[in-house]
Amino acid sequence: MQDVLSGFTVGVTAERKADEIGALFARRGARVLFGAAMHTVPLPEDGELAAATEQVLAAPVDFVVAVTGVGFRGWIEAAGHNGVGDRLVAHLRGAEVLARGAKARGAVRGAGLVDAWTSPTEESGEVLAHLLEHDLAGKRVVLQVHGDPMLSFREALRAAGAEVVPVTVYRWTDPVDLAALDRLIDAVLGGEVHALPFTSAPAATNFLARADRTGRGERLREVLRDDVLVACVGPVTAAPIAAAGIPHVIPERSRTASLVRLVTDELPQRAPA
Repeated sequence: MQDVLSGFTVGVTAERKADEIGALFARRGARVLFGAAMHTVPLPEDGELAAATEQVLAAPVDFVVAVTGVGFRGWIEAAGHNGVGDRLVAHLRGAEVLARGAKARGAVRGAGLVDAWTSPTEESGEVLAHLLEHDLAGKRVVLQVHGDPMLSFREALRAAGAEVVPVTVYRWTDPVDLAALDRLIDAVLGGEVHALPFTSAPAATNFLARADRTGRGERLREVLRDDVLVACVGPVTAAPIAAAGIPHVIPERSRTASLVRLVTDELPQRAPA
């Protein structure tokens, strides 16, 4: 395993797990270039999250969808920081709580709530299908959103007659160090980068958007299609990449370790520069 990626360069666009991901690739011999593609707004400082929490508390809730473990846990913690944590948990106890996977289920139980159902595949589409099996006319659905706005998910629920209350956790903005992102984009354009793993939809979205805003978007997409192994941690992360028509690979499990393993397996099949 050691030095299996020697001669290859991997670009890391993550913010929160950048050091961890970079170390995993470096340990395998890869050269690592960092360029965070987005920045998450700290939860206690996010006025929009506080406003969404108050909207949830304004009326009874029929269903709650926990999309990510870190997001759901962060929402409850932020509510506690703002003095409404206990009130929020008590309010959600009257709802049917659905979890998109084991980590989300763990966060739900950690908050003292009972999960009614967990998606076996950990995919949002399966959660949506399960919800649509219910009569949603007049029902109030709270959707914990993490990064990806899940617009089609929300529209499908509204079309079924539900009132949807999105709670956006970890709202994102441009990265703090835009210069580092620009350098990474230039490195991709210069043929220096062999693999580009993405761990979140916002990072993938803003990586492409930053190139568009600086006149490099069309060329970047060409290079990514032809010369770079693009890997996404899961289907949600892959959505903006797929929409851009860029070939990509996804590990069987939506985990960082699985993503690194997939790149490690796939990249040596390509001749390094």
